[in-house]
Amino acid sequence: MTDVADHSSSLNGLRPLAMLALGRTGADIERLVRDVRRKLRREGRTITWADLESTLRNGQAAMSDDLYWRASVHEAGHVLAYMLTGIAEVKAASVGLHGLGMVATVANGRLPQNETWLMNTMAALLAGRTAEVLVIGETLAGAGGADESDLARATEMALAAETRLGFSCHQPLVYRSPGITMSDLALDRELADRVNTRLLAAEAIARKLLEVHRDLHHEIATRLSVIGVVSGDELREMIGDAAAGPS
Repeated sequence: MTDVADHSSSLNGLRPLAMLALGRTGADIERLVRDVRRKLRREGRTITWADLESTLRNGQAAMSDDLYWRASVHEAGHVLAYMLTGIAEVKAASVGLHGLGMVATVANGRLPQNETWLMNTMAALLAGRTAEVLVIGETLAGAGGADESDLARATEMALAAETRLGFSCHQPLVYRSPGITMSDLALDRELADRVNTRLLAAEAIARKLLEVHRDLHHEIATRLSVIGVVSGDELREMIGDAAAGPS
């Protein structure tokens, strides 16, 4: 964007915009910039970083202070679990920009995808909901309710472990295709019990991490609730020397 007037060569101007744009596609950003340019052209002035930031922030969800704090607690739980288990690099965490909140991650491709990896991944997915229980005493419906939700993804992983990844203690060599396992879960009570047991074990991993690092979780949640978007670099600095790997 050669017509950006303020700090056009400064990476400091780009970093907050990049975090605010988390979750948007290239087409979304292109459309947003066109709209801002069109508006400012009518006003007779040149686009600035502040204009782009203001427009991106306009997309923030209207949330009460209570809901904002709950979302911060939830996302901070995810952050802590991802970073302390080492299963993913956290690029940024945000609250209020896209729905209630999100954590942008890049999977750690160096780890063997064994049962420990699977359980830690499930723990990270459940850590938001678990954090709500520990801090607030109840959970919101946001952890479930859709096929791409935290609960759905964790359940699918537990189901895969029991039916097609070879991690089950019951008939581990029997492979069942993904197309039939969800219906099996509804009809097969023993399978549902095994999946639930695995989910409870993953939840226990998340709970232990959050209880051991209670103060750190509160610090991350507070930071999120104050500024709305926290970069991965800042989160790594906050976590500092906290023990990496499964607790």
